[in-house]
Amino acid sequence: KMLRLVSRSVGRLHQLPLLRTAVSSSSSLVVPSRSFSGAADPLLGLSDQQREIYELASNFANENMAPHAEKWDQEEYLPTDVLRQLAGLGFGAIYAKDTYGGSGLSRVEAAVVFEALSTACVSTTAYLSIHNMCAWLIDTFGNDAQRAKYFPLLASAEHFASYCLTEPNSGSDSSSLATKAVRDGDHFVLNGSKAFISGAKESNVYLVMCRTGGPGPKGISCVLVEKGTPGLSFGRKEKKLGWNSQPTHMVNFTDCRVPVSNLIGNEGEGFKIAMKALDGGRVNIASCSVGGAHACLKHARDHLLVRKQFGKPLADNQYLQFKMADMATELTSARLMVRQAAKMIDDQDPNQTVYCSMAKRFATDTGFKVCNDALQMFGGYGYLKDYPIERYLRDVRVHQILEGTNEIMRLIIARTLFKD
Repeated sequence: KMLRLVSRSVGRLHQLPLLRTAVSSSSSLVVPSRSFSGAADPLLGLSDQQREIYELASNFANENMAPHAEKWDQEEYLPTDVLRQLAGLGFGAIYAKDTYGGSGLSRVEAAVVFEALSTACVSTTAYLSIHNMCAWLIDTFGNDAQRAKYFPLLASAEHFASYCLTEPNSGSDSSSLATKAVRDGDHFVLNGSKAFISGAKESNVYLVMCRTGGPGPKGISCVLVEKGTPGLSFGRKEKKLGWNSQPTHMVNFTDCRVPVSNLIGNEGEGFKIAMKALDGGRVNIASCSVGGAHACLKHARDHLLVRKQFGKPLADNQYLQFKMADMATELTSARLMVRQAAKMIDDQDPNQTVYCSMAKRFATDTGFKVCNDALQMFGGYGYLKDYPIERYLRDVRVHQILEGTNEIMRLIIARTLFKD
């Protein structure tokens, strides 16, 4: 049976298989037993098409991701087979145009997908969101030859992509990056290093922000480097608190020769490209926080219904009822902010950057808080790896740091408030 999803771009019709959830009762610790209706409903405000998309992603997540997420985390395993299945559903290039295989859906629909998938595995979904950002970047700023060569392989997830902006000495101050690309005939010669790169060593394509000109943002360009290029190497695999289902390495360039034809956009446009990508990246990662928090809220609700202390279920305790009410309210607020920011990207609103910053700051802070409050409700059990709460907590914590720290988000918001 097929689920027909009509994209908003030129009336394209997508034929996506309708996945049915078959979760056994023995997996109750992996998939919460009941969905919410009313308060904290993830379908709130969605169109019929968007509801179908959410259910498609949610069913896939429950069946193919949730039962394995704990193992992926423990074994630090990137499930490339599952990522390719997701690409088969149209989730490899969700909001890229359909010319070379993108799904042509909206940013709101992408946020819905990432939220639904993150209820099962935040880490894997976050990597998929980065891959989507890179695919969109090539589709938007690349030329026809680059799109034809690289995009179909990314849309199908036959190849994977990594975004390379951060450096060992250039984090929040990204315009000070030091990786250089010096023109030598019909090649750029790259020297430098990138830090904290998700998917490094596994990815086939690296979108590298590097300095082709003078200091400051106008001297930065975006160059595509293929895996296997001489001079491209990787540091040791980083040992992380969370996000363990995706590898993280330093990416090094030593006299790495890259064809000038791999320049994405024009010279000097790299910083603008990077910032445009980050508006969407912030919404994507905020959606992952919302999804992880939603799962923890459901786990907490189920736990309070069955756990008894002092002769009564914890769900009868008014303090915990109030706590759950606050968690649901804040989670719903975060969800709505994220979807509004996504809509502003779709509408090309001139204020999209500040609202994406607001949504990222609020949703990632709220997501961590909801996960942490849920862990507290589990008591000592929440601290055990037998239960999934601690994994969600570890995975969402980094969202307050990456795609621009939440302190930088506040700086962006404050500058807008005081701008003449």
